[in-house]
Amino acid sequence: MTALPVEELTRDGQTAETGRTGMLCPDFPFAYDDWLAHPAGLGRLPEQALGTEVAVIGGGLSGLVAAYELMRLGLHPVVYEAEQLGGRMRSVTLDGYPDSVLELGAMRFPRSSGTLFHYIDKLGLRTAPFPNPLSPASPSTVINLHGRSHWARTAADLPDVYREVDDAWTKILQEQADSSLMEDAIRRRDVSAIKTLWNRLVATLDDVSFHGFLASSPLFSSFQHREIFGQVGFGCGGWDTDFPNSVLEILRVICTDTSDEHHRILGGCQQLPLGLWNDEPRELAYWPEGTSLARLHGGTPRPGVVRVDRTSRGFTIEDSASGVRSYPAAIFAAQNWNLISGIKADESLLPQQIWTALERTHYMGSSKLYVVTDRPFWLDRDPATGRERMSTTLTDRFPRGVYLIDDGPDEPGVMLLSYTWNDDSLKVAALSAEQRLDLMLDALAKIYPGVDIRSHLIGPPVAITWETEPHFKGAFKSCLPGSYRYQRQLFTQFVQREANPRHRGFFLAGDDVAWIAGFSESAASTALNAVWGVVDHLGGSTHPDNPGPGDLFDRLAPVDLD
Repeated sequence: MTALPVEELTRDGQTAETGRTGMLCPDFPFAYDDWLAHPAGLGRLPEQALGTEVAVIGGGLSGLVAAYELMRLGLHPVVYEAEQLGGRMRSVTLDGYPDSVLELGAMRFPRSSGTLFHYIDKLGLRTAPFPNPLSPASPSTVINLHGRSHWARTAADLPDVYREVDDAWTKILQEQADSSLMEDAIRRRDVSAIKTLWNRLVATLDDVSFHGFLASSPLFSSFQHREIFGQVGFGCGGWDTDFPNSVLEILRVICTDTSDEHHRILGGCQQLPLGLWNDEPRELAYWPEGTSLARLHGGTPRPGVVRVDRTSRGFTIEDSASGVRSYPAAIFAAQNWNLISGIKADESLLPQQIWTALERTHYMGSSKLYVVTDRPFWLDRDPATGRERMSTTLTDRFPRGVYLIDDGPDEPGVMLLSYTWNDDSLKVAALSAEQRLDLMLDALAKIYPGVDIRSHLIGPPVAITWETEPHFKGAFKSCLPGSYRYQRQLFTQFVQREANPRHRGFFLAGDDVAWIAGFSESAASTALNAVWGVVDHLGGSTHPDNPGPGDLFDRLAPVDLD
């Protein structure tokens, strides 16, 4: 989808001229970006609630968005973080090369992420197009399958079979998922049309895997076509590691324009959560000018949580330094499996069906290997071909995906030398960074013979495998077929007005409770759901001209398959 000036339906049915299309998730088409931008703000609290402490467990993007907005509303968020602020927005550099940023987690952000870019713009962060395969930001792309390489600047340079695969994907989306109608409804923010189209797809496709969706169509009857699609994919590359997952996960990415027009945050994406931590917002409901999350915490968040108990007065939390504090409300913004393994969590925190949904969450594994080079040598011309020495690469060999970050001819270059998922990630999980480097260089030497990558390296390789990180246990959730009901329970948990009183006040946030996981937009939007829930729980409310996600829940609620 391309963002065009359109006349969109806002949440209250009025029309407004806009120059972009923000992400509007079809399961719950609430315009979080409009809610944030409204001059009435996110709500008001009764005077006696101002200054109340609220626990925020997890200092990633979701936790810090929640804490930031709670502070602006006049509450006192208390952030707990077991490692470092930022979560999977983790940017590192090598000693001596502070400008060469290695993004170990989040690294590319779709322009359709209106909520995320609200905060990026608020902090004045700069972005640039991310060099995805075949994108204008990537000088060239090499696709290497079965030992054969195809070089391309655009998709038009690839052999005919690749265009056949692209045409088949476009047709199957149109014929089986009404893609053009859905894209148009989202552009116009036509909630009624979105709900009608999407609810039908959920009922039809909940039990269907991504691979099953492809294989059931005559358009993908050829194994060669499915194999090429899995390797090359669409937008940001191959999607074969998603083949076992629910096709609904993929269709959400397509219809929200999440797979295209990615940007990177110059200087590193961890600037965003750290910026929220240190920012001193001008409009505060209770705190004096100059208040920031950092100042409320004396510069440092509280240590990681080891125990959470529900008590008659709310929640008692113990941290790893043996500190014990109580709160009337709490937001859990760490990855959900930490509630099952890693933290002693009182079973009464959540209803049993929510615990079951947490158990059934499926996480994707992911590994990255980075190196820094003396310069972007890959742009050197090969005298035999006149082309760049190396390109953005998609291959069925060990690296799978190679991405090249160029910050200028006289600056060091950054190579994401390998980006792998699931089984491919597990193959390297037990290897050191140096061992991984040897494997990747051996594989790339077969694709680019004569290119001496090692001679350009400066500093050691840097590697991460998210499924072996103890506080993460995976990169992000991705529902398996038949898991819609579980995901609905996790997402809707923030609406607690009808819940049993003994299950109120504890709110889940983070992209693993969102419909579109793996994107920072979802971390931010579910944080805002939890903020609404806390305000409601403490007796506050939104302005009638700017209703929040819980106020419109009955109108926008995800379809209930039962």
